[in-house]
Amino acid sequence: MPPKKRTTKGKGKSGDNSKKRKKRDSFSSSGDDFDSDSGAKGDGNHSVFKDNNGSNAHLDEDNGTDDVALQPKLPELSGRLLVCGGTNWDLIGRKELPKAAKNAAQTAPGKNLWSPHKTPYRVRALVSSCTACHSMIITDEGKAMTWGRNDKGQLGHGDVKTRNEPTLVEGLSSHQIVGGAVGRSHTLFLTSKGQVFACGDNKMGQLGIGTQSQSVMVPSRVLYKGKPIVKMSCGAEFSMILDAVGNLYSFGSPEYGQLGHNSEGKYFASGNKLAYRCELTPRKLVFFIEKTREGHILPLEDVSIEEVACGVNHSLAVDRKKRCFSWGFGGYGRLGHTETKDELMPRNIKTFDSLNRGVKHIFCGGTFSMAIDENGLLYFWGQNKSSGEATMYPKNVQDLNGWNVRAIGCANKSIVVAADESLISWGPSPTYGELGYGENKAKSSTTPQEVKPMEGIYTHRVTCGFAHTLIMARDDSDQDKETIDKLPKPMEGIYTHRVTCGFAHTLIMARDDSDQDKETIDKLPVWP
Repeated sequence: MPPKKRTTKGKGKSGDNSKKRKKRDSFSSSGDDFDSDSGAKGDGNHSVFKDNNGSNAHLDEDNGTDDVALQPKLPELSGRLLVCGGTNWDLIGRKELPKAAKNAAQTAPGKNLWSPHKTPYRVRALVSSCTACHSMIITDEGKAMTWGRNDKGQLGHGDVKTRNEPTLVEGLSSHQIVGGAVGRSHTLFLTSKGQVFACGDNKMGQLGIGTQSQSVMVPSRVLYKGKPIVKMSCGAEFSMILDAVGNLYSFGSPEYGQLGHNSEGKYFASGNKLAYRCELTPRKLVFFIEKTREGHILPLEDVSIEEVACGVNHSLAVDRKKRCFSWGFGGYGRLGHTETKDELMPRNIKTFDSLNRGVKHIFCGGTFSMAIDENGLLYFWGQNKSSGEATMYPKNVQDLNGWNVRAIGCANKSIVVAADESLISWGPSPTYGELGYGENKAKSSTTPQEVKPMEGIYTHRVTCGFAHTLIMARDDSDQDKETIDKLPKPMEGIYTHRVTCGFAHTLIMARDDSDQDKETIDKLPVWP
């Protein structure tokens, strides 16, 4: 584990989906995932409140996108993009390639990058999520570039071809993009005017465009009229958007109550066929609650949300009073309420109240949650490994006490933290290189470890996809650039003749006809 420091810094349109569904937490596009969360049973937790179908539960008709003071801005920090982890986008998290990917004329798949690799891209923002095998970066000029899995058109390029490197989203070139969010197979883009565009899988209405469809391959405008949107997050098949005055909206699959509208949206379409009534446009969350020790439900007033984060099937939010709310699937204690029941509305996590500490930042993994409090302490709850007991309420990550934690990336099971001058990570097997420990080094760790290949490189921001990590590294000085330039490049300059995959490995036939080919190949690590 890292050495401890001595000092501590102190309703809209709705649609039906009649597909029979199973409870799942782990990544899956077609039901062929490695692992399932079926062992974590979440019970419906129905409160005394009924859904309010009046206008206050739907869209505010005020179009505030011309209010410059409320519009989102491009992040100020910028740096060099570094990547590590699994880059075989079509296979990661699956037992085998789906038929569509096998038949498609795809580019050669990537390998696992066991240590951080440099890229030529300067970025202002990194976008991925614990459910996603695709990512987005936002450049200094406010342009969106996407890459990774693209079987549902989630990259926004008008096709379903996988991209192995960041590619400009041409359909949004007339907009300045300042933020984004990605789900399992869909993507949201945030413009500088507070407008939201979406593309990808839409079978549960998670794009918020008023319809349900298999996929939308070019970014389309989300049907929202209200104050400018400033922040967003996506679960596997649902989306959350936050406006400039603290109102939170959700759309997509209502399963497990993850939309926060006091409903799971279940009904029987015919006979015993279960269906879900999806939210097809953004719908405002109205009720925020807390529960007493006796189980009484109390509504909370004056809730203005400042931050939102989504896992596979659960969400967290922090309001301006620094209260932390959670709702959705409760398996493995990821909601932090000392029980595994599902929550259909945002419920205040009482642990932070009892500690008399407000919450500053929140993060969600596949089956767990994390938060940083006002004193800079890091908390974890839920479970990120298949064995052992779950953590049913927020507990301090004592290994990182005394570290100044400023950024966290949560993968499906792994965790990557930027703290002080170091990058720290941990996570259980199997991993794909997202921990960044390096070639021929440990591939997993149950306790926080420093990422040695990142020594001397300062991390501004970090985020994780399902099994990959994106790092924004400071490159302001000549020394910064020199240190970064010592990192390897991911298969740059190597021409691939043929490629084939096993269960979780890749064989590549590389051209070595010229001296330059051989010289480039010789720079790669030797195996065995």
